Amino acid sequence: MKYRVVFLLCLTSILNMSAQTVRTFTLSNSSDGESTLACYLPQNPTGRAVVDCPGGGYSHLSMVNEGSDWVSYFNEKGIAYFVLKYRMPNGDRQIPLSDAYNAIKTVRDSADAWHINPYDVGIMGFSAGGHLASTVSTHAPWECRPNFSILFYPVISMDERVTHKGSCVGFLGEGRHDKELVKQFSNDRQVRCHTTPPAIILLANDDRAVPPVTNGVAYYSAMRNQGNECSMYIYPTGGHGFGFRSNFKYHDQMLNDLSTWLEHLKMPAKDAIRVACVGNSITEGYGIAMSSQLGYPAQLQKLMGDQYQVRNFGVSAHTMLNKGDMPYMNRPEWEYAKAFNPQVVIVKLGTNDSKPWNWQHGKEFGKDLQQMIDELKALPAKPTIYLATPLKIFDNPYQINDTIVTNEIIPIINKVAKKNKLSIIDLHEKILNKEMFKSDGVHPNEKGTAEMAKIIADVIKQ
Repeated sequence: MKYRVVFLLCLTSILNMSAQTVRTFTLSNSSDGESTLACYLPQNPTGRAVVDCPGGGYSHLSMVNEGSDWVSYFNEKGIAYFVLKYRMPNGDRQIPLSDAYNAIKTVRDSADAWHINPYDVGIMGFSAGGHLASTVSTHAPWECRPNFSILFYPVISMDERVTHKGSCVGFLGEGRHDKELVKQFSNDRQVRCHTTPPAIILLANDDRAVPPVTNGVAYYSAMRNQGNECSMYIYPTGGHGFGFRSNFKYHDQMLNDLSTWLEHLKMPAKDAIRVACVGNSITEGYGIAMSSQLGYPAQLQKLMGDQYQVRNFGVSAHTMLNKGDMPYMNRPEWEYAKAFNPQVVIVKLGTNDSKPWNWQHGKEFGKDLQQMIDELKALPAKPTIYLATPLKIFDNPYQINDTIVTNEIIPIINKVAKKNKLSIIDLHEKILNKEMFKSDGVHPNEKGTAEMAKIIADVIKQ
């Protein structure tokens, strides 16, 4: 009788999964065939997809509790679900990383055939798989970087004194004694403003295998400090490795928390017009606590609506000048902006170029601006490019010189715009209220970024 009940429960589970899953197949994910990608496509797809990285301390994989058990949960929500069997690193971190990169790329490349929105592809990871997922979220090239992350009791640090030592040994091998390598793959130290995707972290307070404070909590803190969107749920008990186990005391609450987060996670439509905001700290949102929601690109997104996908590629303190102290075109964000293949680009650089040690190379400003324009024009999308003038400078705490901005930099921007038949967005003369700036007189506050967004939105809509 006991075995009959177990059989019936298993049969019911299989039938429930098949009712929501329209297609199941497995793909080879590496040249040696050792890495595979189990694919579960939903009956009623919403366009969202999740690639799962099971845990196992980089020595084995928990393919059921942290893998296939989650199929029904995602497919019944219309989310395509993929379980990655990644190869063990044995000290060579590039092995699992290449498997994860390839999995994300495969899902995006097959987006049309599998009814997936390529701008709504997330990664999920448990324990060491959470380290792999967070590494992809912070290190991957743009085409392989997920749009969101789901991290269960993740290993984040590679400092074996404060994390799961076995994961450090497996991922870094002897490299775990290299301080720079440990820093590079301690992912709380690699979170970057705007380019690290939104995340949800779920863990138990009594986890003794992966200390929460120096791992999951550290990642949350880094995300919050960078102004990125991140949520964290810490359950009183449950230890490590609860995954999808129904005997986890907070199982139903955990699923509800995750479902609510996914429900409110808004991603752009597949065919939304891509807008790249290129610039310095004013674009990045310096000094604004939640710049991912209150910086000018975020406010521009709200004004433009679902038909547009606005991305922030601003980096504080950087220059247009390639001979400046911090050239923007040397930054990875410039490569990300181009990989985004935008259809519209807002270029707002020049403020930091007015510093005396940068403007000594001012005669090359026009040439360097032309280089940026040429690289943008060469993109497949052939974007519409707008050149925004630097904002008015009300004070001089960073040796930024408004006289140089007004009399030298803006005339060069106007000349280059005329040569290339580009539109100018005049922020310098349209935002003159000092109350829209922070106390430094350089960076706009939330009112200022809202005004910037309105001015730019009006120009784009025209």
